Amino acid sequence: MYRTKALIAAVLLLGMVIGAAVPADTSSASPLKPPDFGAVRRVALVIDDFGNDMLGTEQMMELPVPFAAAVMPFLPTTKRDAEWAHRKGHTVLVHVPMEPNAGKPEWLGPGAITTKLTDEEVRQRITAAIEDVPYATGINNHMGSKVTADERIMRIILTVCKEKGLFVLDSRTTDKSVIGKLARELGVPTASNNLFLDDVYTRSHIAKQGVKLQKLANTREATIVIGHVGVPGKHTADVLGSAIPAIRQSGAVFVPIAQMMQ
Repeated sequence: MYRTKALIAAVLLLGMVIGAAVPADTSSASPLKPPDFGAVRRVALVIDDFGNDMLGTEQMMELPVPFAAAVMPFLPTTKRDAEWAHRKGHTVLVHVPMEPNAGKPEWLGPGAITTKLTDEEVRQRITAAIEDVPYATGINNHMGSKVTADERIMRIILTVCKEKGLFVLDSRTTDKSVIGKLARELGVPTASNNLFLDDVYTRSHIAKQGVKLQKLANTREATIVIGHVGVPGKHTADVLGSAIPAIRQSGAVFVPIAQMMQ
């Protein structure tokens, strides 16, 4: 358990570096399709790393579109942030810390799922994480490039999600993820991230990703984008504040993440 907010913030920063190592918008999980201008183009926004009173939390909560607040379990403001998002009408996800291929497991925070756990330990940890985040209707992975490629671990996690009626968003931190395959096999609603807004923390990079988001919203029938509170939080909120009106003017609509599940 981390003893200070600063230490956990540093952990989440490292987690974002590793978690965003694979650029999701170039993955083969959700190929670019020619636009169908007779269809409504949809955008679903996900904001990760709530739960520790991180920078940008208040600004994100005031965004004028529906979004999914991905809340990490077992942290100081886990319940406050989940309840806050729910009151504002936003979707709540459990942002489950999962072991990456690179980095130390202790960077993940409390209750992390690692590949060294037994089947029963995995079941216990995912169940505890779900129970710690009020109003959650789905989960997504924090980091997790190693775990999301592990069929044994993910089968257990997805089975628990099915039992509890939760959907699963694959943050796509690795192109070796087995989430989609297992979710289809088990009958668990799922979808995959298409773009990280703030995998690099500079304002200039986030602004470029905001432009990329607008292009995706104009060329895809469905786009899922992930941003973060924390180190880049205020920059990301500002960029979204500018991008949202342009995306709406293009004819795309922001929808809850549940509408993207298949």
